[in-house]
Amino acid sequence: MTMPRLETRDVPPRTSFALEQAGVHPLLARLLAARGVRASDELDDALARLIPPAQMKGTAEAARLLADSIDAGRRIVVVADYDCDGATACAVALRGLAMLGAAPGTLGYVVPDRAIHGYGLTPAIVDLALPQKPDLLVTVDNGIASIAGVAHARDCGLAVLVTDHHLPAIVDDAVVLPEADVIVNPNQPACAFESKSIAGVGVMFYVLLALRAELRARGRFDAQSQPKLDALLDLVALGTVADVVRLDANNRRLVAQGLRRIRAGRMQPGVAALFAAAGRRPQQAAAFDFGFALGPRINAAGRLSDMTLGIECLLTDDTARAAELAAQLDAINRERREVEAGMRDQAAALLERLMPTADAVPPALNLFDPDFHEGVVGIVAGRLKDRLHRPTFVFAPGADGLLKGSGRSIPGFHLRDALDLVSKRAPHVLKRFGGHAMAAGATIAREDFDAFDAALQQVAREWLDAAALQRTLRTDGPLDLQWFNTDTVKVLDAQVWGQGFEAPVFCDRVQVVQQRLVGEKHLKLRIKHAGTLRDAIWFGRSEPLAESVVLAYRLQLDEWNGQQRLQMVVEACAP
Repeated sequence: MTMPRLETRDVPPRTSFALEQAGVHPLLARLLAARGVRASDELDDALARLIPPAQMKGTAEAARLLADSIDAGRRIVVVADYDCDGATACAVALRGLAMLGAAPGTLGYVVPDRAIHGYGLTPAIVDLALPQKPDLLVTVDNGIASIAGVAHARDCGLAVLVTDHHLPAIVDDAVVLPEADVIVNPNQPACAFESKSIAGVGVMFYVLLALRAELRARGRFDAQSQPKLDALLDLVALGTVADVVRLDANNRRLVAQGLRRIRAGRMQPGVAALFAAAGRRPQQAAAFDFGFALGPRINAAGRLSDMTLGIECLLTDDTARAAELAAQLDAINRERREVEAGMRDQAAALLERLMPTADAVPPALNLFDPDFHEGVVGIVAGRLKDRLHRPTFVFAPGADGLLKGSGRSIPGFHLRDALDLVSKRAPHVLKRFGGHAMAAGATIAREDFDAFDAALQQVAREWLDAAALQRTLRTDGPLDLQWFNTDTVKVLDAQVWGQGFEAPVFCDRVQVVQQRLVGEKHLKLRIKHAGTLRDAIWFGRSEPLAESVVLAYRLQLDEWNGQQRLQMVVEACAP
């Protein structure tokens, strides 16, 4: 892995001082100010501080459509997606609609098989839903680009409500939306909702809030007797973090509220079972658990098996059934790790042939091997992107004979926009594409791989300069000795950190006293920092360090035999 350039975050001193004066922990005040927090009221995570649902275009119309459907006893079928955001959004939709009065037997769902159906509300997925005799299809975490699928559903006499957060399709430089009955998506034109980075599960939660208000206006219940939708926030928090969306203030409130309920023992049986399967303690739940423990287990079902397993785990109220499903998801995740490890080795060998020296790394990477597994290409692309700091696409053969690719990007290279430019310059290469700035998917014919590679490389050469191709790790500078204690870790762990609101990484010069490998691939260190001996570990690093280095590190509590020890977890180093 190429070593990053270490860059210290700027801290506005007046803002830091104002936060500290408002009662914020002094170290935390500095960290929050460096991440753009300007006032203490931004730290208020009360539900009342959420952006009102009325600001999201389409929520009022969606609420009326759903309320009318519930009142008439119409059958509602949710069209899910095969990742954690889609699975949690499906569970939130079905649980929430039932709480708000949908009669038993009027709710159902379908979820595409990644290898067979592809992504989104396609005509084939509409046909898959038809045996359930739906009157209304509700998409979650998909649908904004499903032009043909929505048209097919309407031709079949179905109403369609699209709830999504992805970017809409662009044809001839114009946004094209599906002709659904209602669309709720903060990224559609003319939507004033400020949190453009809300996840699909968050969008569905907002639709339910609007539906509850509509039913309240119809006299179904009052403010005291209305269903408590905050019971769904454990699912909202899980899907939000697992989808790696930017944790702006609104998303942080959603995640904080979900974590608070989980720590208090209030969560769906499936969420509790996933914590147990991952060996994590809900009482100490953090956003990290969603992203690296629970989320991957749900995602594994969509990658290697059937996402129905993940959705059923989140839907069941039977604790024994939840434990059984969580165990299955855990086993699939172990298999996913093995497949991923094999693909990483194949990719490494392929990279060595393509670029035998470090200075031969192109501005973008596109890899294909006929033995790659379609379900894991996104993970492998992310690992390679992290290792080489290049926009990366990894392709695998799909069941239809086409190549299915997943891409991950770096700052300064909007992946979906890059694909859009490729589609204009090479009109027949991309069969399908979509996504975000940092992650996207693409489908191409095998014979067009070289043409796609050349076109994306050209865009990368135009958009990325030498500075952009140098990985930078932003740190919070040195950590004052007074904060090297377990209380500091507890203060930091109580916050919501994640994409766009990164967890603190400190940077100090140390002397390496001892170093040894543990588990054959992790570097265990004994270091001297400001005259004090400390423990540190660098996961995934096997090469020894020089005697004097600058370490970028996180603070962590390491538990062993019931004892807690402070440990530095190394992220990078510099001479």
